[in-house]
Amino acid sequence: MNVAKTLSVRLEFSQSAVPAKHCSPESAPSGSVILLHVRGEMAAQEPSPPSSLEGNKPGFPKNILANNLEEKHMCNSCLKILRRPLQAQCGHRFCSFCFNKIVSSGPHKCSACIKEDLFEDPTSILKEGGAFPDNAARREVEALAAVCPNEGCTWTGNIKEYEVNHEGKCDFMIILCPSCKELMRTNELERHNERECPERTLNCKYCKEPFHFKNIKAHDEICPKYPMICEGCAKKKIPREKYVDHIKFCSKFRAPCRFHVVGCDMSVSLESLQPQSLELAGHKIHELHQALRELELKLGQLTLGGGAPVQGACAPTLPTLATSFTPLPSAVGAALELQLHSEKTKVAELSRRCQELELKVGTFENIVCVLNREMERSSTTIEAYNRQHRLDQDKVEILNNKVRQLERTVGLRDLSIVEMEGNIREMSAATFDGIFVWKISDFTKKRQDAVAGRAPAMFSPAFFTSKYGYKMCLRIYLNGDGTGRASHLSLFFVVMRGHSDALLKWPFNQKVTLMLLDQNNREHIIDAFRPDISSSSFQRPVSDMNIASGCPLFCPLPKLDTKNSYIRDDTIFIKAIVDLTGL
Repeated sequence: MNVAKTLSVRLEFSQSAVPAKHCSPESAPSGSVILLHVRGEMAAQEPSPPSSLEGNKPGFPKNILANNLEEKHMCNSCLKILRRPLQAQCGHRFCSFCFNKIVSSGPHKCSACIKEDLFEDPTSILKEGGAFPDNAARREVEALAAVCPNEGCTWTGNIKEYEVNHEGKCDFMIILCPSCKELMRTNELERHNERECPERTLNCKYCKEPFHFKNIKAHDEICPKYPMICEGCAKKKIPREKYVDHIKFCSKFRAPCRFHVVGCDMSVSLESLQPQSLELAGHKIHELHQALRELELKLGQLTLGGGAPVQGACAPTLPTLATSFTPLPSAVGAALELQLHSEKTKVAELSRRCQELELKVGTFENIVCVLNREMERSSTTIEAYNRQHRLDQDKVEILNNKVRQLERTVGLRDLSIVEMEGNIREMSAATFDGIFVWKISDFTKKRQDAVAGRAPAMFSPAFFTSKYGYKMCLRIYLNGDGTGRASHLSLFFVVMRGHSDALLKWPFNQKVTLMLLDQNNREHIIDAFRPDISSSSFQRPVSDMNIASGCPLFCPLPKLDTKNSYIRDDTIFIKAIVDLTGL
């Protein structure tokens, strides 16, 4: 069949048949191309494999992107990168988590529609069940190049790999210690918990009871199993709970005198209080009592003998006896004086010690007064330092706020520059006559990326029907999409939001012709269709671009795998022609 016949057959079927989204491949005429308007129905026919992760988180942070963030990949609620994107009836995209959070309390007006002044009731009302999974956008987002935002981490990949293998698992992620609230990296947490955390819990190696590290000294003071050393016998490793029982029976332990509180510095050895020593002392005391009684008895006899009348020869001897015992009272007086002198000496010694203690007390009181004054001065100095520290902290916080404001300003300017650069590139490649030729170089590599799922789809630069006309672009799947996946090259037409949309007639209803150019100018692959005006793909856009619509079975892949004239120098050319009749 020649080119003209092929074109006429396909045009006839496109214009007369039921819209392709309601047709099956079996019911289509031979050689025709079924037009598939890519909506939620396409996703329902052949959904992308669902992720094993649930949509229980808001969007991905912007700083994980290796390249600049496009607005179409941003959630209209959390303003982050889309995670499990859902597309509402109004065309705006939201993270699954964000959308469910919005509608959990009942229907809500779409804030993005209100902000863009595109609010329409009921299309712009967000409600439960009023959005469908946007698998095409999800695949685009998951294929975006990503880097780890944590300082020191060199991980790179795409967003899908980041979510599955790296998010929340990075060894360089900054986390809080659950005990002391100190910031640290994940790979430092185990060492911190074992060696550094002041709030870490240890088990006493003696009593096995748990305690906080900061209380280790206090625990050692009360631990019942803590090993102690006897000061008397030098025995080691005596548990504290048995130490008191030990010193009660230790013969070498010297206990202080019970009068040590009043100055006695003598100590008593328990060895001197052993039963043998006590028994020996008792015998000596008993012997002294015996001798004392004998002396008292002799003294009584002598006294009685000196007082009785004696006659005869005995008379002259009485004075002599009396004379021999007259010194006894003097000896007793001398002993009493000696004892009194000894007591006076002890009293004088005690007085001297009391005076020394009073001097020491006075000295200590002076020292305490000096220390109190020093403490007051130190407290005043510390309070001044604390005030200065608080002032410094306030200044640091003010400077941090200024730095954050400057960072936000720089970020906004960077985004503006990126947007301007994108606009410049777009305008330099744009055409304004409804005819657009798209050159796709490095076809082999891009085809491999599409097969591997790294970049399944590509968008062309925008083109226009006129300077103030409709804005459009093309979307190509080099490994196919939907019913053409892995078997055909899929080519779609996309209506984009333009600056002059308010002046144009909607829905878009211009005939579109898509071509894969034969670089020998012999047999181009051509397909054409007229828009289904009831489809949301051709209504006035409420976001950057409408849902793509076109030909999932545009060109069989085997035709491109063999030797052909469509690929030359690893480059293909796609041409789009928009019929300007009626504009």
